[in-house]
Amino acid sequence: MTFIPQTFLDHLTQQSLDKESLDEFITSCQTPLRKSIRINTLKINADEFSAIAKQKNWQLTPIPWCAEGFWVSPLNEQHPMDSLGLSVEHLQGLFYIQEASSMLPPVALASLIQSPQQLLDMAAAPGSKTTQMAAHFDPSINLVANELSSSRLKVLHANVVRCGVTNVALSHLDGREFGDKSPGLFDAILLDAPCGGEGTVRKDPDALKNWSPEALRDIASTQKQLISSAYQALKPGGVLVYSTCTLSEEENQHICQHLLTQHSDMNAISLAQLFPEASKCVTSEGYLHVFPHLFDSEGFFVAAFKKEDNASSHIEYSVKPPKRWPFDSLSKKQYSQISDYFDQQFGFNLEPLKQRLWLRDNAVWYLPQGSLTVANQFRIDRAGIKIAELHKNRIKTQHEFIMAFGGQITLNSQALTHQQAVDYYRGKDIHLDQTNAASNAFENSLSGKGECMITYHNQPLGLCKQVSGRLKNSLPRPLVQDNAE
Repeated sequence: MTFIPQTFLDHLTQQSLDKESLDEFITSCQTPLRKSIRINTLKINADEFSAIAKQKNWQLTPIPWCAEGFWVSPLNEQHPMDSLGLSVEHLQGLFYIQEASSMLPPVALASLIQSPQQLLDMAAAPGSKTTQMAAHFDPSINLVANELSSSRLKVLHANVVRCGVTNVALSHLDGREFGDKSPGLFDAILLDAPCGGEGTVRKDPDALKNWSPEALRDIASTQKQLISSAYQALKPGGVLVYSTCTLSEEENQHICQHLLTQHSDMNAISLAQLFPEASKCVTSEGYLHVFPHLFDSEGFFVAAFKKEDNASSHIEYSVKPPKRWPFDSLSKKQYSQISDYFDQQFGFNLEPLKQRLWLRDNAVWYLPQGSLTVANQFRIDRAGIKIAELHKNRIKTQHEFIMAFGGQITLNSQALTHQQAVDYYRGKDIHLDQTNAASNAFENSLSGKGECMITYHNQPLGLCKQVSGRLKNSLPRPLVQDNAE
C-alpha cells in the first residue's frame, strides 16, 4: 500500500490540484507503474526491435513524446516481464529500461538545439538521459556525464558501455563546481536535479514516508545552487533544461523563478508544443508539470531556458592537451600494429578513428572530439572507450570496442542461438555445433584461431577466443549475470 501523508495532499491542494484532480492523483498512486523502455538507436532501429519484441511476445505501446519510447507489456500471462533487465536484449544494449516521463527532458533539449559541441548532463547517473542524448545527437559532440556519487558513477559507466556510446567523458564533481571551473563552456546543459522524488511514489511506495516542508526547503536550497552553477557554465546563446521527478512547486516553478530573477539574460522557452498532448500538463510559464494521473506515468517537471547571446562574453578555451594529460600520441609503428590487426582479424578499418586515438600505458583509447577542452577545466574520470591493449606478442581487443563498433566487423564473427547467448552472459564457453541453426543461418566467418565477435539478433554480444572447436568466453567478470535469460 502506497503511503501518502495527508500533509502532502493538503500541500498539493494549496498549490495546484482541485478535488477531482486530487482524487485522480491518489487513485493513480495506488496503481502499479507501467513498464517502459527506450530503444537504443545506436544499435537497432524501431522496426528491427519491434520484430524482436513480437518474437518475445512483448506488446509495445508508443509513448507520445518519445519516438523511441514504448510502454511494454506481455501479450499473454505465460510470458511475464519480471526480469526484463536480465534479458539478453537488454544486456547487449538494444534497449534501456527507462520511465516514460523521464524521457521528456532529453526530448525537450533536442527540440531546442541541433548540434551542441559541448553538452553537460550535470547529474547523470544511472545514465538513461545520457544514453538517450548520445543516441540523438551526432557522435562528434562531446557529452560530459557528471555524477557526484562514486558508486553511481560506476553504474553510469556500465550503462554507457552497454549502450555502445563512444563520445562520453565521465566526471566526478559536485555540480555546484561547474560554474567556477568552466564558465560559459557548454552549448547545452541538462540539469536533472536531485529532488524529493515525490513523483516516484508509484515505483517506491515509501517515497513520501519522510516528506516534510522542512525537507522541501533544504533540497530547494541545493537546487538553487545547482541551477546557478549551470547558468554560469552555459555559453551565451546556450540552452538549459531543468527537470525533477518531484511535484511541489518549491522544487520546480520556484527554482525556475529564482533563475530568472537572478539572471535577466535568461529567458524561459515554452514547451507547450513539445508533443501533441502537452497542453494537459503545461503551466502558464510554458513548463511541463506532469502529475502521475495525466499520462499514467511517474510525476515529472521539465522547464527550458535560453541564455541571451552576447558575443563579447564568449570565452576561448584551449584545445591542447593539459599539463597533466595522461595520454600520448600513437607512434606510426603502434598505429600500424593495431590497424593491421583489426583489419586482418575483424575486417575493421581503423582509419576513420585515427585522429582520436591515444595511448595510455599499453592501452589504446578512442576519445571524444572535445575531451581536451574539458580536460583543461576539470578532472575527467574517464573519457571515450578503451579499444585494445598492446602486449609484447599480441593485441587484446576490449569488450567496449565490440559494443560500440561491432556492427562494422566483417571477419571472425559468429551468430549464437538464444540459449548460447544466455550461456555467454552466464560466463560459460560456447561449444560450436555444426548443426546449430544460428551457425547455418549466417555465413561462418570464423578463421579457427584468435579473437572473434559473437552476435545475437545480428547485434554484438562481446568477444570470445577460438580454441579447438569452442569459443572461450571473454566477457569481463563484472558483466557476468548468473540469472541471464
